[in-house]
Amino acid sequence: MASNRHNSEEFVRPLRRLGIAALVLFLIAVFLVWRIDSPRVDRVRAAIVDRVVPSFDWALAPFTRIADMVDSFQSYASLYEQNQELRRELQQMRAWRETALQLDQRNARLLELNNVRLDPQLTFVTGVVMADVGSPFRQSVLLNVGARDGIQDGWAAMDGLGLVGRIAGVGQSTARVILLTDSNSRLPVSIQPSGQRALLTGDNSASPPIEFLENPDMVRPGDRVVSSGESGMFPAGLLVGEVAAGADGRLRVRLSADYERLDFLRVLRARTVEAIGDPGSLVLPPAPFGAEATTEEPLPEGPDGDEGTEVGGG
Repeated sequence: MASNRHNSEEFVRPLRRLGIAALVLFLIAVFLVWRIDSPRVDRVRAAIVDRVVPSFDWALAPFTRIADMVDSFQSYASLYEQNQELRRELQQMRAWRETALQLDQRNARLLELNNVRLDPQLTFVTGVVMADVGSPFRQSVLLNVGARDGIQDGWAAMDGLGLVGRIAGVGQSTARVILLTDSNSRLPVSIQPSGQRALLTGDNSASPPIEFLENPDMVRPGDRVVSSGESGMFPAGLLVGEVAAGADGRLRVRLSADYERLDFLRVLRARTVEAIGDPGSLVLPPAPFGAEATTEEPLPEGPDGDEGTEVGGG
């Protein structure tokens, strides 16, 4: 067995060497033929290429498939990147759309404020509603206007539809507005068309009740409620809302102001109220300047107990 294996190896080795030598000679010949610059050799090369290359399509098919897969993968990666870019742009567009909607709402609120009909003698300051940072009042908001803008306590604040509340607390650049719904709010109102006077008292609900009504039988749901001006700080005739029947049987006011979207408020400058220094002047008018108070003295009685007569009397 060992001798047979040795003989076979001795037979195969020369054949291998011969094959390698033939392959080398073939490659050298192909190289030389491919490098010869001759028209006749060019025609031979073209004939060889036309004869051999088409028959190798089956051998090139895997490489072609791999190249197609690489191209498809690159296209898929490009599509994925474009998809991600479109997603980012869509998110930006949504943010811009939300910003545009907010600006449109703010613009609508400003237009509503401009359309409010007020007394031409009244002047106002428009402020932006800011977040409330906390206060002893449950229903209040902050404005970005204050003492530097001439704001004073007690002035009325309105939105584009109706009365919202009053100023209660003024800083240098901010002011706090107590809403009509707050439990600390009290507002004298007039109910139209009956002209009944009442007091609107907040109870931390969306529809504050009406109290101290003169004649409830003359008031109907749907009647218009305006400020009466009896407080001296609020102008008369400011729209508050309309009368509505509450679930508890009490008459309440459905406020005209949109408390869900308080973006801008208009603070009305009230006329200066004259301070009362002498309460007695409210009963009797003050004496004219230079006038002296005089009192009549009783005439002396005569001897008969009758009143005496003046000297020289007729």
